[in-house]
Amino acid sequence: MKSWLARTLEDLLAGQLAFAARPPSWTQLVLLPLSLMDPMLLQGPRKHLPPRHEDIKTDRPSGRTSIRFCCSLEKNRLRLGRRTSLSYYIVVLSFPSFHNTRPSTVGASAEEPRTKESISCEATARRASADSRSGALRRDGDMKVIALLVVGTSALISGSFGKPQFPEQEKDPKFWNTWAQRTLKSALTLQKFNTNRAKNLVFFLGDGMGVPTVTAARILKGQLNGQSGEETQLEMDKFPFVSLAKTYNTNAQVPDSAGTATAYLCGVKANEGTVGVSAAATRTQCNTTRGNEVTSILRWASDTGMSVGIVTTTRVNHATPSAAYAHSVDRDWYSDNEMPAEALKNGCKDIARQLFDNIPNIAVILGGGRKYMFPKNTSDVEYPGVAKHSGTRNDGRNLVQEWIDGKKAKKGHYVWNKKQLLSLNPNNVEYLLGLFEPADMTYNLERNTDTDPSLPEMVEVAIKILRKNPKGFFLLVEGGRIDHGHHEGKAKQALHEAVEMDKAIGLAGLMTSVHDTLTVVTADHSHMFNFGGYTGRGNPMFGLAPMLSDIDQKPYTSIIYGNGPGYKLVNGGRENVSTVDYQENNYQAQAAVPLTMETHGGEDVAVFAKGPMAHLLHGVYEQNYIPHAMAYASCIGENREHCSGRSAALRPVLSSAAALLTVTRLLC
Repeated sequence: MKSWLARTLEDLLAGQLAFAARPPSWTQLVLLPLSLMDPMLLQGPRKHLPPRHEDIKTDRPSGRTSIRFCCSLEKNRLRLGRRTSLSYYIVVLSFPSFHNTRPSTVGASAEEPRTKESISCEATARRASADSRSGALRRDGDMKVIALLVVGTSALISGSFGKPQFPEQEKDPKFWNTWAQRTLKSALTLQKFNTNRAKNLVFFLGDGMGVPTVTAARILKGQLNGQSGEETQLEMDKFPFVSLAKTYNTNAQVPDSAGTATAYLCGVKANEGTVGVSAAATRTQCNTTRGNEVTSILRWASDTGMSVGIVTTTRVNHATPSAAYAHSVDRDWYSDNEMPAEALKNGCKDIARQLFDNIPNIAVILGGGRKYMFPKNTSDVEYPGVAKHSGTRNDGRNLVQEWIDGKKAKKGHYVWNKKQLLSLNPNNVEYLLGLFEPADMTYNLERNTDTDPSLPEMVEVAIKILRKNPKGFFLLVEGGRIDHGHHEGKAKQALHEAVEMDKAIGLAGLMTSVHDTLTVVTADHSHMFNFGGYTGRGNPMFGLAPMLSDIDQKPYTSIIYGNGPGYKLVNGGRENVSTVDYQENNYQAQAAVPLTMETHGGEDVAVFAKGPMAHLLHGVYEQNYIPHAMAYASCIGENREHCSGRSAALRPVLSSAAALLTVTRLLC
């Protein structure tokens, strides 16, 4: 008669086992049952490491008892090929001796006293681990220790054993051929370009959203919806035109967000750290500002009568939005408090002040940055008495009150929380200023959903206000905290921010039409972020690679940064990630080089486009080309000659032919 171990292994390799849980550490774990644990049946393997000691629960009708227990893992691996391995583990379970005490009511729980033994549960498991390898089982104080064989099915994901981790239909070539034919038919329809005039322009900027971030966000979106993720489509993936933009600044191979913002908003490449000025201006030198100012596509749109708006999850005077309205040789001059005395003496203005002075008719301004608008030490309305959130201005001006006074007769509204924002009737609003945090808005995973609006909620209100203008609108939307998450090494925060921005993109698509609205989605730069490790299909986005390092024999996360704060040494070696909760929201992913803050990446970024003249954004080009193409589509800025007398459609080909005919006649 076969042993329970042999039978279970056979079932495992035949793909017959039903798995009760999916721990983050490996693809799947199977705990082989032991009669030693009867009648206390385990509901499934532990989901989180490091080990911890929790309670016991009994369901009287079913008679099932579940236990959370301490455990430590000893991993070994049988290599079957370059990408395939069968891993197995020795798991040492440590749980208390209950002295025959059991909960007596349904759903009741009894918490184990915090004894020295239970507090040092992890240490007990470690000590027992060595004994388990020598075949011994030991008892330490009030802790029972049982060694179990655990089989990790990393081989399953490679297709060598068991059920493949992908839909059955994908085995059939017809599935892929049919999908490709649908894609081909869709592509053929693009031969007839949309040459309408773009009445509306919507520009989505994912700060730091490089191509690896786009791919990872796509997978995460799918997994959040219960799919494996790889086959999912982001809203931006559905755009018919995709191209690449070169991101370098005039003085930097790897750019910053200020110089790039000047490029994709003002159409001129610039030095890092400067906004709204050409490369002739030098960072921090106020006297190089005058005469070197450059204007943005937001200004071009406003000058032609279009309504304009800005929505961001950062401060409204941060690098990206500030390039739309400000001219500053230093992106960090948020208020006059951050400016040197010499700059103030020479007449340079802080960015917050320029927000209201330079283009007074910005219809919608939504984001963070409240403290930069109020006199120094003015208590914040949401965080009274918290010094770091108090006003910063040295000039004593209350820019918010000045804005309110100036917009009273123009249906202007100021809001600072979600309730106020969503209670507005857009039909009764011509101007809207919403400042929801003293500085940047909080990460979406940490957002107070009662007081802080989401990015999609802000975008919805903005479009409802802006689209009332029969001349159209320009809206800049920034998912700015993607960048902050990456800088902090917090990949989970960054990717959830990207998914949230994708929701806003989808919402904007529902509220506009491709016939008269050009929508562009891109990034200012990339980051030193990537993911890999031969992970299997459907591997959790924040999970581990399926193999141990063949150098230090430790597991590693699929996500990794080239540099950043996630570089950690423990006892002179790389941190063992199985001892920490690497799926926690603020976990700092492993990094190759130690830095306080992770850096930008220098590769090209993707540009997604749909709507009138979207085909102009094709191939590989300089980042500053983007606003020129958008302006041409909307007949604003320098590009108006081809639009004379044509409000609904453009005929650039016919116009060129007419010009050629005229030249031919002159020459003849």
